[in-house]
Amino acid sequence: MRPMMRLVLGLGALVLILAGVALELPSQVTIARSTVINAPEHVVFAYLNNLKRFNEWSPWAARDPQLQATLSGAEQGQGAKIEWSSNKKSVGTGSMEITESTPNRHIDLAVNFNGLGGTSFYDISPSGSGSKVVWGFNHQSGASPIKRWKGMMLDRYIGADYSEGLAKLKELIESERRPTAPSVSAEPPATAPGEQAAPIPDGAPTATPEMAGPGSAAPAETQAPAEAVPEQAAPEPAPQPAPPPVRKKKRQ
Repeated sequence: MRPMMRLVLGLGALVLILAGVALELPSQVTIARSTVINAPEHVVFAYLNNLKRFNEWSPWAARDPQLQATLSGAEQGQGAKIEWSSNKKSVGTGSMEITESTPNRHIDLAVNFNGLGGTSFYDISPSGSGSKVVWGFNHQSGASPIKRWKGMMLDRYIGADYSEGLAKLKELIESERRPTAPSVSAEPPATAPGEQAAPIPDGAPTATPEMAGPGSAAPAETQAPAEAVPEQAAPEPAPQPAPPPVRKKKRQ
């Protein structure tokens, strides 16, 4: 048998083996990724139900800043549609249209990724103080052995994109809800030239050396001048009694 004939027969046998294995593969493939977002369900739902905000967290828009997107149909909810086109092969062309929308719980979408069609969905459920979001994709490969083999590889590619998109969605929602601390100035406002400082109301405490703490000097205006101590006159000496007169004795 010629070598070329052997090669042809070998390839034919390989094709038959792969086709036989493909018949055992599932005709429907479901891919899903999830994350927990620190926000209530109605807040998360508002982002997912409005396709105008999709490119803010879309994994494909982040991959190509020059991506062209077109919105059509309803403003949001059922009937809203987005289509995109990119020159990058990893993005390509695609579309998503909301076919069903259950407030704060579930959204179904008809999707197409570079000619690969299927249905996508968002599930939202409570999770502690936040919300758990599941982004999934269902693909029907039918009886075609080639489509069934493609379906087995979808989890590797679409699953990675879904994980990236959910991470961006989480960052977007939580950053927009994060409170900002007001700036506090430690120094009092300066008084304009010629402007008098506001009077201190009666009963307000004034600074004292005790309040200032050890090692702190009290303001000059709060220190009372030392009182002059009057000099005391030296005590006068007590009067001494006069000495008795000396009597002279007469000579006899």
